[in-house]
Amino acid sequence: MTVTELVSYEDALATYEPVMGLEVHVELGTKTKMFCGCSTALGAEPNSQTCPTCLGMPGSLPVVNAVGVESAVKIGLALHCEIAEWCRFARKNYFYPDMPKNFQTSQYDEPIAFNGYLDVQLEDGEVFRVEIERAHMEEDTGKSTHVGGATGRIHGASHSLLDYNRAGIPLIEIVTKPIVGAGERAPEVAKAYVAELRELIKALGVSEARMEMGQMRCDVNLSLRPKGAEKFGTRSETKNVNSLRSVERAARFEIQRHAAVLGAGGTILQETRHFHEEDGSTTSGRIKEEAEDYRYFPEPDLVPVAPSREWVEELRAGLPELPRVRRNRLREEWGISEHEMQSVLNAGVIDLITATIEAGADAASARKWWMGELARRANEEGIDPTALPITPAQVARVAALVAEGALNDKLARQVIEGVLAGEGDPDAVVDKRGLKVVSDEGALGTAVDEAIAGNPAIADKIRGGKVAAAGALVGAVMKATRGQADAARVRELILERLGVTE
Repeated sequence: MTVTELVSYEDALATYEPVMGLEVHVELGTKTKMFCGCSTALGAEPNSQTCPTCLGMPGSLPVVNAVGVESAVKIGLALHCEIAEWCRFARKNYFYPDMPKNFQTSQYDEPIAFNGYLDVQLEDGEVFRVEIERAHMEEDTGKSTHVGGATGRIHGASHSLLDYNRAGIPLIEIVTKPIVGAGERAPEVAKAYVAELRELIKALGVSEARMEMGQMRCDVNLSLRPKGAEKFGTRSETKNVNSLRSVERAARFEIQRHAAVLGAGGTILQETRHFHEEDGSTTSGRIKEEAEDYRYFPEPDLVPVAPSREWVEELRAGLPELPRVRRNRLREEWGISEHEMQSVLNAGVIDLITATIEAGADAASARKWWMGELARRANEEGIDPTALPITPAQVARVAALVAEGALNDKLARQVIEGVLAGEGDPDAVVDKRGLKVVSDEGALGTAVDEAIAGNPAIADKIRGGKVAAAGALVGAVMKATRGQADAARVRELILERLGVTE
């Protein structure tokens, strides 16, 4: 089915209710793999970070990574989950070439964390609670590179290359309960949930959760049921979606696709699907297995994990301030509304603003520059604001120069432009470009006199009481000084020269 065959989103929601389930895989930031001592560092030569254990060689025995278990407990606690007093690993049996053991060490019916929730705030301020079914520990697969095809997928490729450096890296899989009741906002809820979960993971310090690098990826399960029906429909699972925008687009597309198939009298296949960034569509992958197809059984080479209650409570007490609590605190400290804070969150600059304030700027100035000039430039370049080549300390210095009167806003924007262009720190850019505000009273007075002499009609209007006309003379002075005059002081001098008081 092509994009043009989809029913409209509105028509789909008029007939059906979407039911979602989100499975998020988080790659933990441990130094070694989940069951062996191989490094997890990025960028190494293919297959150079492997050993008999992560390659599944006969006679090799796994050992659980303690930091991985600790990270799993922290995530579970932050998601308001119950932490198991006793749980086991299991073997999930299937054949993929990028899983050298022909099974994945995971958890099945005994996850380490279960029965939690995460409250997420939508763009209009509405809070939606997403129930968490489980969070369990497992290991990542290797990486397949398909060569010779047009799409980078196995279909049409002439051969495939396998890199097992990633095989065995610790993962936490977080699985929601069926998400119902979101209605037309289901795609927005999916995006907001993954965004909030990413912020939580980063706050815990257990992963950088960079979706573009595969450190966090989402499987979007979606089904439709006729409005008023109790039974869920057949689900599809869009695999490994790796951006917030794509999570929302994948959910929206599948709602429209399912509705089109059902409306035409067709049947939804329970299958995995691939998401395509270029047009937001999904295509069929493979028929989706049921749990019994994986032939789970307890991992015989690993002892059960039994976190003591004292240790769990110690970890609970050491949890950092969680994102939603932090946002509420910062909103009060900054003196802004919930809507304004949501805009900051949507722009992805909350940490940058905080760091700029810590570097010496006031909250209003920090917000002004990151939400204005810098957000605009990031948007123009299609990058995250954190990728801009300017630091919070440099932004704080620009704000300080404005506060001191050494720069006005126009000049400050030029300084930021210079910093982004690699011309050095703000002070160096000011010196190189000669951007300081003209504050010499003599030079300003001369420029004001010349503006008055060159615009006698405007000067007469001002003398006659039309003070607003002073803006034209201010503009003339600013032009003559290349924008480097203090506009407020220029206006004062104009009125003084013309004998006008306000």
